[in-house]
Order: sequence, then structure tokens, then C-alpha cells
Amino acid sequence: MNIRAYLLFTALALSLCTARAQKLAGGDISMLPRYEQAGVTYYTHDGQSISDLIAYSKQVGMNAMRVRLFVNPKQQTTSSSAPYTWSADDNVCQDLAWVKALGKRIKDAGMKLMLDIHYSDTWADPAKQWTPEAWKDLDDAALAEKVYSYTADALKQLKDAGAEPDLVQTGNEISYGMLWGRPDGSLQQCWPSSTANWDRLANLLKQATKAVRETCPLAKIILHVERVSISQQNDNKEYKALTNFFSKMNTYAIDYDVIGLSYYPYFHGALSELDGAITKLEAGWPNKEIMVVETGYPYAWAVPGTTYEDTKTWPYSDEGQKLFTDDLIAMLNKHSKVDGLFWWWPEYNAKTNSASLSNWYNAPLFDSRTGRATSAFTALAKYATSSTAIRQLSVNTSKTTDDSYYDLSGRSVSQPKDSGVYIHHQKKIIVR
Repeated sequence: MNIRAYLLFTALALSLCTARAQKLAGGDISMLPRYEQAGVTYYTHDGQSISDLIAYSKQVGMNAMRVRLFVNPKQQTTSSSAPYTWSADDNVCQDLAWVKALGKRIKDAGMKLMLDIHYSDTWADPAKQWTPEAWKDLDDAALAEKVYSYTADALKQLKDAGAEPDLVQTGNEISYGMLWGRPDGSLQQCWPSSTANWDRLANLLKQATKAVRETCPLAKIILHVERVSISQQNDNKEYKALTNFFSKMNTYAIDYDVIGLSYYPYFHGALSELDGAITKLEAGWPNKEIMVVETGYPYAWAVPGTTYEDTKTWPYSDEGQKLFTDDLIAMLNKHSKVDGLFWWWPEYNAKTNSASLSNWYNAPLFDSRTGRATSAFTALAKYATSSTAIRQLSVNTSKTTDDSYYDLSGRSVSQPKDSGVYIHHQKKIIVR
């Protein structure tokens, strides 16, 4: 290898390693302020009191947190103009003011912030993607404009509050589309087996992603889906629903950076199913990053609605939860495109007198009987510094007597005066 080619190879190899060096590990802590307000005390696994859960998470190695955003969560339980209602949910409280305050705490702690925009007043997932009450009478064109203006305004306010997101989800679990309409109306869903409403979804996403690019140009855009199971999701045989969705995104030239996935083994099946989904995505969309933006596993009791159990491999225990976490990380590290792992609702802690905060979730990273962190808490954090299966690069580091500068085309130049990137003595030199 001649010296120019060698130096360029070295620089590019180092650049690649740098670009892939940071993995994100953390969780969706959207409810943390409510627990703090209720006087919940968190403890380390060894029983030491945690004064600030965000700071402690950073201390043990986590480097990112996720927060959800609802349009107007106060509208979730009532409507004066429609015959439908749904029960109150105190966990649906994350309006923009909430997210600004919590997001700033995350950023001030030196962590990355992932913003999960629901584009709804309540939970948005494959079973429901209800249009916000205030937007219900908008036609498709006006709705797309509203998505743009709402997204841009929310991001601007977050930036002004010191809570600029580093990653933005334009929708939550949108495998079947988003902003379907209202429950008593004609729902505009996007089924894998149909061509209906995909044009509409594409227009909505284009407006959402345009707002992100314009307002937070450094943020990565995530498209979040949950079709990762071939045994538990009947429309996803051979991962057809999953690949159909991202093929549609190609067709409509949707602008995004990251494929976000949900994976809960008690709903989605064996770890091998997620492994297969990621393998499909890496082959079909090699230029996209992949993150598991939601996961979880019980430490004591089954999660209500569980459809798949593997308690022989991962018992419902502290150790079983840690084994699941370790196995998940080991599998993810086989995939060079995967660079993010987020636990959903890790801060859930029912060691409180508030009934509304202790009603159902059994898969957090704190034991509700003691308030102590489970062993999986620190296991999750280790993902941020774990290594992938990227083949190691062998580079000759012996010194060279060549004193020349080279541009990235391999041409020798005199000491550079123009702005750009140059190679000199096996090092990357940036001239501004």
C-alpha cells in the first residue's frame, strides 16, 4: 500500500470508529416528576438513597433519556361534542411544559434527549392513533399543515427552554399510520395489505420531518414501529408488515435517520424474532441506524396481557430480568447498525401511597417492594460502552518520514491554507 492510500485508509478508519463509537443507553422516564412529587424514594441496588435519579443514571453509565409529548393531555378523558369517552389515565400528563422542564434536567445532566411526539392527546400505539381533539375537524391538507406548525413550535420552545432534543420520533409506534381520526368516525389506518391512506401518512410525515430538519437540524429523526414478531403478529409473517412499512417510506422518500423498534418479549416472542427483524432491516436499509426505543421485562410478576413466556430462560426475578438484559445486549451487539437501547418506564416505583402511581406495570428497573434498583439497571447502562461485532481494523502505526499533507483525494498539497480536512503524519487535520 502506498503512503497516500495508507494515510487515507487510516483516517477513514479512525473516522468510522469515531462515528460509531457512541451507543445510547437509557430509558423513557416520562413519569419521573410525578413520582418525585409523590415523595417516592429511589435506592441503589445496595440500598443507598438516590437523591437525583437522572444524575445517578448518568453516574452508572447511561447517556440518554426519552420523554413522550402529548398535544393536550387534559383532553384525554372528556369531549363535549362526541359520544365516546375513555377512562382517566394519570400517566398521560406530558404536555409541552412538562417536557420542557424534564428535558432541561436531562440535558443539564449531560445526557442526550429523545423526544417521542405522540401527535395525540392520549396514548398512540398500533391499537389507537386518535387525532387530538383540537384538530379533529381539519381536512387532510390542513392537518398536515398543523403537524408542521405544531412540531416546529414545540421544538422551538424546547430549544428556548434549554431542552433541545438530540433525537425526535415523529410519531409513536406508527406501523399502521397516525392521526387516524376520532374513535366514532371513519378511521384512516394504513394496513400492510392495503394501499389506502399511505399517501396521507406520507404527507403527514413529510411535514413532521420538515419541521424537525428546519428547527433542530442536528437532531436525528426516528420512525418508530413495533412489527418485530413473526409468531405473535399475524400480519408480520416473514416480517412482511415491517418491511412493507419501510419500503413505503422509500417509495415516498421520507426523510429520516433511525429505525426505532419496540420489543417486549412478553408481547413479541423470543429474542430470535427481534434478531431476525434487525437482520432484515440491516439488509434492506443499510444506510439507516437502528435503535430499540422501547423494551422491558418483569422482575417479579407477569405483565398483564402477556402472550409469550420464557421463564425457563428468564425467570420472573431480579436475576432473570438481568439475564434478559444481558442476552438482549449480546444479541444487539452482533449488529453493527444498532446503536441505541431504551427501557420503557424504568422509573416506575409503586413504593408510594399514591394509588394512581401503583396500578399495573411489572417491568421497571426498580423493585416496588423495596424501592431498590434491580440488577438490570446497571446491566442496561453497560450497553453504552459495549462493543459491537464490527471487524477490528489492523493499522500499521509505525512512524513515517513523509512530511507531506494530503487532501481526501490522496493528492499531496503544500501546508494547507484553504478550509478542509487533510491528512498529516497519519492524523486528521481540520483547517477552518
